[in-house]
Amino acid sequence: MSAFYREKVLSVQHWTDTLFSFRATRDSGFRFQNGQFAMIGLEVEGRPLLRAYSMASANHEEELEFFSIKVQDGPLTSKLQKIREGDTILVGRKATGTLITDNLIPGKRLMLLSTGTGLAPFASLIKDPEVYDRYDQILLVHGCRQVSELAYGEELVAKLRDDELFGPLLSEKLSYYPTVTREPFRNRGRITDLITSNQLFTDLHQGPLDIETDRIMMCGSPAMLEELKVLFETRGFKEGSGNTPGHFVIEKAFVER
Repeated sequence: MSAFYREKVLSVQHWTDTLFSFRATRDSGFRFQNGQFAMIGLEVEGRPLLRAYSMASANHEEELEFFSIKVQDGPLTSKLQKIREGDTILVGRKATGTLITDNLIPGKRLMLLSTGTGLAPFASLIKDPEVYDRYDQILLVHGCRQVSELAYGEELVAKLRDDELFGPLLSEKLSYYPTVTREPFRNRGRITDLITSNQLFTDLHQGPLDIETDRIMMCGSPAMLEELKVLFETRGFKEGSGNTPGHFVIEKAFVER
């Protein structure tokens, strides 16, 4: 158990029957880059029960925040969804992950493409002043099945727009595009289709996909990630890594989950 910090749950918010977020204390020794994840979980019968979670909080914040699904028969989330203020969670001491800006070739527009709780690492990244220094435009896309599932992201962006520091940055550089697939909403459709048809860019009054200027980060459902990877690679985009920066990066930690 020495590989983990023991952190105290400070608050829990249930957004829908299937989504919740929670905040916890943060050990002063825990370091991470915005966009990374750590193994977090609970101690069950004396042993750690863990899965990978992106930090939704930025690395300059004093508390940790996580955004999670609820899986009724999930080994961890069936228990984690019942946590309350004052409970203890385990946080792995080492953060890692591919969704960091150094893994991308320099560009002008950063596209953050997410579905479901794949929004979490981008919640961290849009609170990173360095990201706004690196890019002229930041496009945050969040795809869900139902409108209610967008609530966490909509509140996140609304709070940042009211923030003294980030408000001016967001108004100048951030475009937020929530979209749903199963209910009426102002934006409808799967992310892949919205990019292929150029509907995404038309709605935002921005130029179409451009390999010279666009850099992409992706996190979400396995089907979405695979479709987008094929879409970008057929247009000449190359995947980046810690060894070789590229045009796009994918968070693989959640692909098999």
